[in-house]
Amino acid sequence: VTLHLNPISSVHIHQKPLVFLLNSPLPLVWKLKTERLAPGIRRVFFVSIGSVVQFEKGNFSLSAETEEKFFPEKNEHLLQWAQKEYGAVTSFTELKISRNIYIKVGE
Repeated sequence: VTLHLNPISSVHIHQKPLVFLLNSPLPLVWKLKTERLAPGIRRVFFVSIGSVVQFEKGNFSLSAETEEKFFPEKNEHLLQWAQKEYGAVTSFTELKISRNIYIKVGE
């Protein structure tokens, strides 16, 4: 699955930390494609057990962290866990089958 990340139209370059929870019932390779995300900013990708994140060539991967994690099975429990762990959830998406996921990050 390719995860496309770029800022909302009102933000020229996104310069804030981000946390992603990438959960799947089967192990996946998450391919990350980014546009206009500032280098050197902490970005964390938590993936379900057996999954990996592949970064594009460049320095984005130097400030990104990937960690495997056991997630709650049901989406409502995952959402509650994320809210408790991080205080807020700005976006939650559930897809049954997808090759590409497009996410706009920003205020």
